Amino acid sequence: MDYLLAAVDLGSNSFRLSIGRVVQLDGKAQIYSVDRLKESVRLAAGLNEDKVISEEAIERAITVLKRFGERLSGFHPNRVRAVATNTFRIARNVADILPRAEAALGFPIEVIAGQEEARLIFSGITNELPPSPNRRLMIDIGGGSTEVIIGKGFQPMHMSSLYMGCVSFTRQFFPDGNITAARMERAQLAARRELEGISKQYRKTGWQEAYGSSGTAKGLIAVLQEGGMSKKGITLEGLELLKAKLIRDGKVIMKELPGLKHDRSLVLAGGLAIMLAAFQELKIKAMAPGEGALRVGVLYDILGRDSAHDKRDETARQFIKRYHIDTRQSERVKRIALQFFSQLDLPGNVEKEELQRTLGWASDLHEVGISIAHAEYHKHGAYILQHADMPGFSNDDQSMLALFVLGHHGKFNKLSLLEPTREKWLTLLCLRLAVLLCRRREDHKTGLPITLQAQGQQITLKAAKSWLDAHPLSEFSLQAETVEWAKAGFEFNLVET
Repeated sequence: MDYLLAAVDLGSNSFRLSIGRVVQLDGKAQIYSVDRLKESVRLAAGLNEDKVISEEAIERAITVLKRFGERLSGFHPNRVRAVATNTFRIARNVADILPRAEAALGFPIEVIAGQEEARLIFSGITNELPPSPNRRLMIDIGGGSTEVIIGKGFQPMHMSSLYMGCVSFTRQFFPDGNITAARMERAQLAARRELEGISKQYRKTGWQEAYGSSGTAKGLIAVLQEGGMSKKGITLEGLELLKAKLIRDGKVIMKELPGLKHDRSLVLAGGLAIMLAAFQELKIKAMAPGEGALRVGVLYDILGRDSAHDKRDETARQFIKRYHIDTRQSERVKRIALQFFSQLDLPGNVEKEELQRTLGWASDLHEVGISIAHAEYHKHGAYILQHADMPGFSNDDQSMLALFVLGHHGKFNKLSLLEPTREKWLTLLCLRLAVLLCRRREDHKTGLPITLQAQGQQITLKAAKSWLDAHPLSEFSLQAETVEWAKAGFEFNLVET
């Protein structure tokens, strides 16, 4: 059965909405575009030296998101994913902006890490290209960051997110719109310094095809081809010719650059400097346009989650191997944690589904910190899960994982400042109880005669008296939970049956 998916890309320069129709062909799902919206917001231009986004820029964003929200009216939350990139990543007032932005859009917004952005860009471009056995280089110059990826098939090999973009570089090196040879040289050198850290590895790996995505690449291709500076795509010769013209003119003159759109003209100089630097540092010969990019990658990611091919499951499996986690223990903990979760009377909505999935991953990875040290391993684990590159997981996903792993052991003092919701506290309860009851690292062959109930702020754990008598250490540990849960505002009762 066909259905619609929607992706919202909150970039540093433009906001985009893509709606795709999922069609099953020969047992394989394919996404066909049915609607696209793009608005120039230039959010990065509203970022001051203290990395605070101005109210004017926020209002521009809110206005656009309200329009997007109207188009998405009626979509199920599971069919929409909104992701925010570099400007949201670095803005110090993002905590104040996100609630307003989410209210305007009507859907949650995920702030994704640079590596995750690169992964989604690679997925988006690859899914729009014909199959190829070749290694492919992909460059996406956004408003505040530039993603550089090499991959083969559907598997990325190297992914980098560099802190430079067409908006930020235009503001830094061409603030008044004047373009000189000296300014362009400084901009190129700055971009080459950013690329220097990855260029050796990328050149060593090599590629047979190169693609440029995002507005910068498309804008450059349009100007170079329609202006007669390049026959096809982007070439170093064409970029040099465009650079020479901009320096001669001293500014961007739209009427002399056919194919250039107004919103792109405002950031052309910065984007050109970065692309020139990429061609020079990586020794790129020619670049073709790459369609789709981030927003299409997001659509296919939603499709994967919907069809049980969730990238996050694959990442969790990779972390289990990388950190040598005891899978027998994690499976015991997960089985019992999910049993407890099913006993909780939480509202059956999208949040419950996501909490259940996160509880499963947290159970899988709760001992990830033991690879560093057993002492305070839960703190080490939380740090890893908060800060590691985890493909498929947004920053919010990782924060929730880190919260559960941090709280599954020890005292609650460290959690109060994080202000978890009641639902998150109760999900943590399931993991915490499961870990406590699996302390002996043995299977409970006859099952646990224990049930969990939660009404309001009252938690009741009912256990058979015979089982408690046979497990005095477990009973002692369960009784001790009373103190910790009181710190979180809950009344915890262990009741014999």
